[in-house]
Amino acid sequence: MKLYNYFRSSASYRVRIALALKGLAYDYMPVHLQKNEQLGEGYGAVSPSRLVPLLQDGDAVVTQSLAIIEYLDETHPEPPLLPKDPLGRARVRALALDIACEIHPLNNLRVLRYLVGPLEVADADKDRWYRHWVETGLEVVERQLAASPARYCHGDTPTLADCTLVPQIFNAKRFDCRLDHVPQVMRVFDACMALEAFDKTQPSACPDAA
Repeated sequence: MKLYNYFRSSASYRVRIALALKGLAYDYMPVHLQKNEQLGEGYGAVSPSRLVPLLQDGDAVVTQSLAIIEYLDETHPEPPLLPKDPLGRARVRALALDIACEIHPLNNLRVLRYLVGPLEVADADKDRWYRHWVETGLEVVERQLAASPARYCHGDTPTLADCTLVPQIFNAKRFDCRLDHVPQVMRVFDACMALEAFDKTQPSACPDAA
């Protein structure tokens, strides 16, 4: 398997965690987003969307981090990253989507570049935008976790939701977002970071970290 990804990409980090939890080996293929390597013809031949991450598994090519993780869960079912019961699976997916669809898209690199580029938003206002959507979005996750507390996002083992939560907290810290208002979120984050699968795949541990 090959994983095309960028060390600071939270979507990429989600997949690195999932691969580590399942003990799967892969070739790390760096695509430097700040250097616009994703827009080059080389990566464009692999990924029509020019986005990361992208997983190449033999002849199979899978894009979008949550789709990749579910693909891995179906092709390598142990340990499972989704609960067996339908309601549990729905809750885990909902938690993951609260981050991947409600927080992350408003703050990814393309959006931030558009704010400071064509819209001529000042850097300070761009950062305020970032913090607002992260901080308010995490409040939603906090209420979900507080309603059914467990060691991790759902139960006593990491799931797809944890793979999504931890990278978002790394980004929140990088932009100095307020996090004292989400104690359940941070409790789960700390529990996850005590595991090697989350720690050894964090951005600073990646071969393209700079």
